[in-house]
Amino acid sequence: MKTAFLRFEQLATQLAMLVACLMLAIAASLGVYQIVTRFVLQTPAEWTEVLIRFSLIWMVFLGVPAAFRMGAMISVDVLYRWSPPRIKRLLDYVVSIASLTLIAIIVWWGWDYAQRGSVQSMIGLENVSMIWAYLAMPVGGLFSAIAIVGNLLDPQRHELETQQ
Repeated sequence: MKTAFLRFEQLATQLAMLVACLMLAIAASLGVYQIVTRFVLQTPAEWTEVLIRFSLIWMVFLGVPAAFRMGAMISVDVLYRWSPPRIKRLLDYVVSIASLTLIAIIVWWGWDYAQRGSVQSMIGLENVSMIWAYLAMPVGGLFSAIAIVGNLLDPQRHELETQQ
C-alpha cells in the first residue's frame, strides 16, 4: 500500500511540476509577445498581462508540491539537527500536520473563492471566467497534500543535505 501510494505521489508531483514549468514557459512567451506588440508594433495586447499573472499564480501553486516532497518547504533545521532520532520522527509528524492544516485552509478558501468567482470574468478576457484563476489554490493544495503525505512516508531532506 505504501509503495503504491508513493508511486502515485511521484506521478502526481511530476505532473504538477510539468504543468508548473509549462505555466512558466507560457508566462515568458506572453511577456515576449507583449514587448513586441507594445514597443515594436505600437499596438499593446492588454490580455497578455492578465494571462501572465494567472499563469504565474498557477506556476507557484503547482510548484509548491515539489518543494514539499523534497523537504525544502518548511525547514526546522536547527531543531532537526539537534534532536535524537525519535524526536526527529515526532518533528516530522508535527511539521506535516501543520502543513496539512495550512493546505486544508488554502483548499477550503480557494474552492470558496472559485465558486464565488465563477460569475466574474477576467479583465481583458471577458469571455473567460475567474474560476480558472481561483482554481489554482484548491488544485495546487490537493497536489501539495499528496506530496506532504509522501514526504512523511518517505522523508527526503534535500534542504538539510545541502547545508554545511
